[in-house]
Amino acid sequence: MAMVQLLASIFGRIGQPRVIAEIIGGVFLGPSVMGRIPGYTQAIFNPDALVGLTLTANIGLVLYLFIIGVEIDGNVIKKNFKPPASSFPLALALLSVLPSTNEYPPPSGSFGVFLLFTAVAVGITAFPVLCRILTATKLLETTVGTVTLAAGVGNDVVGWILLALTVALVNASSGVIAVYVLLVAVGYTIFLLFPVRLAYRWLAMRTGSLEEGTPSTFMMTITILLVFVSAFFTDIIGIHPIFGGFLAGLIIPHTNGYGIAVTEKIEDLVTILFLPLYFALSGLSTNLGLLNDRTSWGYVFLICAVAFVSKFAACSVTAKVSGFNIRESGAIGSLMSCKGLVELIVLNIGLAANVLSVKTFSMFVVHAIFLTFMTTPLVNLFYPPKHRTRIGDDELGPKTTPRSSTEQDGEELTNRFALVLDQIEQLPAAMTVTQLLCPAASNESIGPSSVPSLDEKTLATVPSLATVPYQTPSVPPQSPISLTLFRLVELSNRTSAVLKSHLIHADPVWLQTTQIKSRGRYCSKDQFSSTVANRLAEDGAGMIVIPWASGNATEDGETYRVRNPFDGVFHSSESQDQIMSSVVYSEFIRNVFLTAPCDVSVFVDRGLSSPAASGVGQNTLLILPFFGGPDDRLALRALVKICSGNKGIRALAVRLSKTDTSDDDSLDKKQNLEVFIHNTIAGADTVYGNLNTHTRLASDTADNLIWERYASPSADPSLASALSQITFSTIKSPKPLQSVVEFFSGVEVQRTGRNHIVAVLGRSRRMAVERLDGELQSLMSQRNISMGSAVRKTLGDVGAALVTTSVNASLLVVQTCVTSL
Repeated sequence: MAMVQLLASIFGRIGQPRVIAEIIGGVFLGPSVMGRIPGYTQAIFNPDALVGLTLTANIGLVLYLFIIGVEIDGNVIKKNFKPPASSFPLALALLSVLPSTNEYPPPSGSFGVFLLFTAVAVGITAFPVLCRILTATKLLETTVGTVTLAAGVGNDVVGWILLALTVALVNASSGVIAVYVLLVAVGYTIFLLFPVRLAYRWLAMRTGSLEEGTPSTFMMTITILLVFVSAFFTDIIGIHPIFGGFLAGLIIPHTNGYGIAVTEKIEDLVTILFLPLYFALSGLSTNLGLLNDRTSWGYVFLICAVAFVSKFAACSVTAKVSGFNIRESGAIGSLMSCKGLVELIVLNIGLAANVLSVKTFSMFVVHAIFLTFMTTPLVNLFYPPKHRTRIGDDELGPKTTPRSSTEQDGEELTNRFALVLDQIEQLPAAMTVTQLLCPAASNESIGPSSVPSLDEKTLATVPSLATVPYQTPSVPPQSPISLTLFRLVELSNRTSAVLKSHLIHADPVWLQTTQIKSRGRYCSKDQFSSTVANRLAEDGAGMIVIPWASGNATEDGETYRVRNPFDGVFHSSESQDQIMSSVVYSEFIRNVFLTAPCDVSVFVDRGLSSPAASGVGQNTLLILPFFGGPDDRLALRALVKICSGNKGIRALAVRLSKTDTSDDDSLDKKQNLEVFIHNTIAGADTVYGNLNTHTRLASDTADNLIWERYASPSADPSLASALSQITFSTIKSPKPLQSVVEFFSGVEVQRTGRNHIVAVLGRSRRMAVERLDGELQSLMSQRNISMGSAVRKTLGDVGAALVTTSVNASLLVVQTCVTSL
């Protein structure tokens, strides 16, 4: 286990799949490397102890083949079936091994079985390794990835059938017995795939496991028993126990993510503990020291060349004939040439069946390592990211350049929005913020009617992407409101994560919103922000909206609790897991702030989205504290935009300025914060620019112009209706941040009689005339509050002040595109 983990961390840095580390780790532990240490083999891998080690490894192998069986989804094959091209690799493999039969005769003496086995070894594709390479190279969401998966499944099924035939021929004493074994195997397969499968599904439905998408303890017991009974049966009829495990995996239903849940319960134990044992045993049978002459290495290169050329040529030509271009065809041919654990299993079966000698076995192990190692570089060479076509791209129209609101005609807010929906708990908040910023889109797409039938487990595991264009009467025909919905979820190298990628078409959000066109996006969690940025650059959205809230429904489903994600930072009643979740998500948001090629807004929900709330409308009040700077100017445009699309909303816009020097200035100087640009590993902090007189004058002039444009009686006639819903006022105070906090509970707010308050804020203080960081520190010290850095770094000074003082308001925090300044 330690050897595999060490090598995996090394090879992972150069983009190689974990199986490379597993195979090479096994070789290192065998006689080829560490076995040359005197006394090593006798002390560590004593021959007397290998019997128990072999049994344990084979148990793990049976479970692993069961997981591979669960991975195979018939729907994927049906949707992406392409004509098979397996005859050419098999034929070429037969021709390549004919010269070697005289030089390295099979120990069993059966040349026919040797030829058939070699053809299988050359022609088979390692489907599990293929899935992980597609994940690492981000090809799962492309047409090339889906077609290659379907082809890999079909290739493996044919390979397993031929391998079963080979093993049956080896174990049978005559041709009649071999035919009898194969007929029994066919009958057992039909028995499993029909009556046993139906009975298993009925039992899963009867126990409620299928409906919940999670197997109960009883169903897991039945599943494990089924795997080992099936493996035992295929072993005693003379094939191999792994075929029984594989067949058992085929009958597991995929409804509601049930197959994913079964896989998640056993995959870590298998891949971390059992498989390294199997690789160690395989390494003990691999002796590269036997390849000590030119002839041996000549045959090694011959096997590698034939295995690659046969699979690459057959699959790439078939892909080209099927309509793929040269780059896509080359990528498909390269992917289908990969080997891995499946290849190693085939070789070990051949070695145990006395079909291969130790020397020939070692040759094929080298061939498996070499072809697997070269797969990823070849795929990136043939099919680099800039030439990749994702599924659904052709349905969404041409790509456009992102435009921030500062580039819009008349400085109005953009009409192109992108919404990130990362967690199921954020769906109500997503509905609310969508209704605020683009009400015409929200009324036709994500509505309350779609919430009750959401399947939480399925939705929480499905990554998808959708774009929906909508027309609204209040927007000119040439400027339609468009909404792009990003559905992101972590995609790791686990088998269960690969299975999740097949469920995109079953996402209940897309099933219930027929106007939304979906397409998948798969990436690891640390790539979320870069994935969002890249997608925005392609789709041309002007503002990305990130909802942030968590909620829990009671058992009767009648109540709904919305929790500020920052509550855990201040209240000990929140669990440590909730606090860590808030910190991790804030890092993602800050990275989006830093890298997004457009304006960014974050909606922190404080109860407006609960079922008991009336939603956006007659009971909603927007409050904008305007201090100045690009982000505050963007917040003001957003406020006007919201009011123009939501006629029942009232808004208060208050401009604040500092009247004289306060003690906070000395605090600023004491902390040496005159130039404060703080970037962390997680993303950018609130930024204060190094202002000079010209910068201050330019920013102050821009603030005055936009404020006068909206607040003056002779405001833009086209916005008269929206501006009539906004009350503009000015506050001059020596402590403007303190005045903001007091304003939210003041008479002017209470006079409106509205309970659902949304604070519209600018996040960053770039180019702002007034500084607020010193007063924020003073505000916290007065209340004896020790605030973590995550709040201020994510929401900015004004947002942090409202959170720390427990102001009962949701927050819409906006930031102007960094690249536009």
